[in-house]
Amino acid sequence: MERYEVLDHTADLMIKGYGSDLEECYANLAYGMFDQTVDLRDVTPSETREVDVTGFDDEDALYSFLSELLFIEAYENIVLKEFDVKVDGLHITCTARGELLNRSKMRIRGEIKAVTFHMMDIDRDTPSVTVLFDV
Repeated sequence: MERYEVLDHTADLMIKGYGSDLEECYANLAYGMFDQTVDLRDVTPSETREVDVTGFDDEDALYSFLSELLFIEAYENIVLKEFDVKVDGLHITCTARGELLNRSKMRIRGEIKAVTFHMMDIDRDTPSVTVLFDV
């Protein structure tokens, strides 16, 4: 099974993450998000960051989780590629690993400006998660 796929969308970036459970789906979606900004094959997991968020519902928790990862990328210049995600109700914790952005080593693919709630789908039955990103 693939980790994620990019779905057709006219203006923005839509990613669907797959896994055996929601935690793996969230990890694979986060991987897909970063893989669209930098070719993750060039990234060494030498830096570790902890993420701890709580939402008022499932969608808000996922939004907060992904937004926190984007914040780390934007303000600490760290590209993340490994995600150990734990979901406890509306609380998400994650140990994420990656490295400082190195433009001479890494192939830059694009920029994600923000996570959106538009068309967000959390499917516990499949399981899968779909998120639209503003690019």
